[in-house]
Amino acid sequence: MTELLQIFANNLLPILLISGTGFLIGKYLHVEPRTFGRIIFYILYPALVLDLLTRNQLSLVDILKTSGFALSVLIVSGSLTFLVGYLFKLERPILMAVLLTSVFANSGNYGLPLISFAFGQDALAYASIYYITIALLFNTLGVLIASMGHLNFKDALLGMLKVPTIYAIIVAMIIVRTGWVMPSPLERTVTLLAGGAIPCMLILLGLELQRAQWSKNIMAISISVFMRLIIGPLVGWGLSILFGLKGAFRQAGVTDASLPTAVMTTILATEYNLEPSLVTAIVFTSTVLSPLTLTPVLFILGK
Repeated sequence: MTELLQIFANNLLPILLISGTGFLIGKYLHVEPRTFGRIIFYILYPALVLDLLTRNQLSLVDILKTSGFALSVLIVSGSLTFLVGYLFKLERPILMAVLLTSVFANSGNYGLPLISFAFGQDALAYASIYYITIALLFNTLGVLIASMGHLNFKDALLGMLKVPTIYAIIVAMIIVRTGWVMPSPLERTVTLLAGGAIPCMLILLGLELQRAQWSKNIMAISISVFMRLIIGPLVGWGLSILFGLKGAFRQAGVTDASLPTAVMTTILATEYNLEPSLVTAIVFTSTVLSPLTLTPVLFILGK
């Protein structure tokens, strides 16, 4: 029990404290999350990815394997969630909301700092590729789910090309393959920007959670949270064995599969009027309860 408390204090408590700061800033200073989020999306996170990939030098095989693992987690989790929702005879909008919140975990502004604290830079490099894969799927498959079939695929593809992190990966791969060394001023600029990404992500998490609304649909909330926090880790463990993941790769992959619901799902739910109060309630509940499930997951992975 003492070791579990130590894991919670060292790895999860800092996340809760920093995101709690964001929550208070949003409540009392009325900071707009959208502007803050765009700074992270377009500047800080691409710098973090470029910095991690050039320092850790993941191979193309590792990148493809990580992406395949992330896609498999999403497919298996989504299939199981759809089956459970069908068995409980959830109405279509409710089922789509539960599906959206069950398959997309918060691998960005929760997963990256958690994996960094718990397992270090090697695992963080894998976690970054995992997050990028999920982000791309979120901007395509996520929109498809939220719009319930009314997707313009041309716009979705164009949207993917606007994700700056894709270009950070391409640049990083070129640097690794050619052995080119960035000039010192450029390297220091990237390193400084990368250092600001994780704390800003946590503050953004708090800002987004501060705007959460509640829903009375306890059954839907319970199903989604159960699938995300209980079934998610089991899916991650099973697929990690199937993919033959070891060491830092396994630590990052299983942790990412065990995370609470992505805050970004609330944006899609609001945009497409997909039970927004239900989705935000699921995000809030899964985030608050996540330390109860993530602490033992980190304990087992650390062995």
